[in-house]
Amino acid sequence: MGERWSFLILRASFNGLHHFEEFQSELGIARNILANRLARLVEHGILERQPIPEDRRKIAYGLTDKGFALLPTMIALRQWGERWETCVPAFPILVDERDRRPLQPVSVRSHDGRVLGKGDLIWALPGEVAGDGVEAEAEAAE
Repeated sequence: MGERWSFLILRASFNGLHHFEEFQSELGIARNILANRLARLVEHGILERQPIPEDRRKIAYGLTDKGFALLPTMIALRQWGERWETCVPAFPILVDERDRRPLQPVSVRSHDGRVLGKGDLIWALPGEVAGDGVEAEAEAAE
C-alpha cells in the first residue's frame, strides 16, 4: 500500500468507483500503470475482480474484506489531511447512512474504550502485556 497510485485507487474504491474507466478518468493515470496497480491489489487480496453479467468484457473491482479492513486507516489519513493540510473537509463527505451525520475523528482507544493520547502509550514486549495469556503461562510453568 506504500505506492502512491495504489493508495489513490483504494481511496477511489472507498469513494464508490468500481470500473477501470472510472479510475482512469478520476485519477488521470496511464492505462498500463492502472492495469498493473489493479492487478497488484487483486493479487494481494485487497480488491477482487467481478465480471459484469450484462457485458462480459467489463470488469468491476470491489473491495474484499481485507481491503475494507483498511477503511479506518483511510479515514484516519483523510481526517489528518483535512485537519493539518487543507483545513477544510474533503468531498464527498463520508457520513453515517442512518442519520447522515459526519463520522467522529478516528482515535486510538484502550481495551476499555478510553481515548488515548501520545502520553498514554508505550511499547511493551509480549511478556510485559497484561492479560495476553503469556503471564499466566509463565506463572503456570513456575
